[in-house]
Amino acid sequence: MLRRALLAASASKRVRQIITTAPLTRDMVTRFVAGDSADDALRVTSKLLADGLDVSLDHLGEDTGDPRQAAAVAVEYIALLRRLGDAGLAGRGRAEVSVKPTAVGLGLAEHGEKTAAENIASICVAARNAGTTVTLDMEDHTRVEPTLRVLAQLRSDFPDLGCVIQSYLRRSADDCEALATAGSRVRLCKGAYGAPEDVAFVARAEVDRSYARCMRILLDGAGYPMFATHDRRLIEIAGVRAPAAGRDPSSFEFQLLYGVRPAEQLRLAGTGSRVRIYVPYGGDWYGYLVRRLAERPANLTFFLRSLSSRS
Repeated sequence: MLRRALLAASASKRVRQIITTAPLTRDMVTRFVAGDSADDALRVTSKLLADGLDVSLDHLGEDTGDPRQAAAVAVEYIALLRRLGDAGLAGRGRAEVSVKPTAVGLGLAEHGEKTAAENIASICVAARNAGTTVTLDMEDHTRVEPTLRVLAQLRSDFPDLGCVIQSYLRRSADDCEALATAGSRVRLCKGAYGAPEDVAFVARAEVDRSYARCMRILLDGAGYPMFATHDRRLIEIAGVRAPAAGRDPSSFEFQLLYGVRPAEQLRLAGTGSRVRIYVPYGGDWYGYLVRRLAERPANLTFFLRSLSSRS
């Protein structure tokens, strides 16, 4: 019930207005969002890289309804990648970018897929020039097919273009099977969108079992898996399963959210695992934050508690 309420809140303009103008909200946001500008993103990236952590930067925003705005988002990413390259932060994929397809035009009423593909291709060129990569975020279940079509279209020119698969969707094991190929980069997460029961698992245990199943498929495949989770049980399963699948620590990575259990991020990196921190920045943070809470309603208490502790 709380999860449904949070997901509904993520789409409510009235709730957005109340929360984004509340004095205490900004304090919470600054813990989990790097800041409003690319300067903030680069500052946080530099610190995380110095701590031995890799980074994936997300310029916040989605559901763009204007082709000009979609183009502007692409320009933002291109400028960001140029700055990452010039600062020596992007080499060997240490700092990459994550792009929501609807932010660059996928949801446009006319030529959405074409616009998104063109904008993402431009971002990929900038990433290649900087020495790094791009990962396509996955959005709600209605966007899975068009996102995968864009991915397939662009991979011939950009074989290192990554994508996200969400374990809460019933189709995800099949998608992982299709994507677990040489050179493929797949980020596996649990998912943070609502979907009908015929499309998605509802119970937490079902989502977790699906995650473990998808993890096994990706580790047994020839691609590069990226496990995005704070669930210690799943992290431990990956740590056991990877060597059994003949994987060394450089052949996969863990991904965690900026501001969430930073001490655990450093501990995990200290074991020799490759750890990448998902770092959002920009002023349009509302939908991102509410969905993080909706992924698991207990996160609401956790996020609030995190404000008073960095452990």
